[in-house]
Amino acid sequence: MKKTYMIEFELPHAFDEEFMALIPKQRYIINTMLADGRVKAYSLAMDRSRLWVIMTGDSEFDVLEQIAQMPLSDYMDPDISELMFHNTSDAVMQFSLN
Repeated sequence: MKKTYMIEFELPHAFDEEFMALIPKQRYIINTMLADGRVKAYSLAMDRSRLWVIMTGDSEFDVLEQIAQMPLSDYMDPDISELMFHNTSDAVMQFSLN
């Protein structure tokens, strides 16, 4: 059974050229993970100091393997927490006025 995890990453204070060059690849991988349901949410702090990801996986090790697929993983130290639940407005039943 899939578990849900919140991963918090602290990002570098300054982004070098190599980091910046990896951002498009990072977005591609994240978009792929969003499309196939491995990533449920992906959020960046306004000051670009932290990144939060809600991710599903069989175990914390599985999540670490998925993080390793991210091009920016060498720049990010993950703090992983297993969640009891993760509610979103998308999961609430929507009623039609028709």
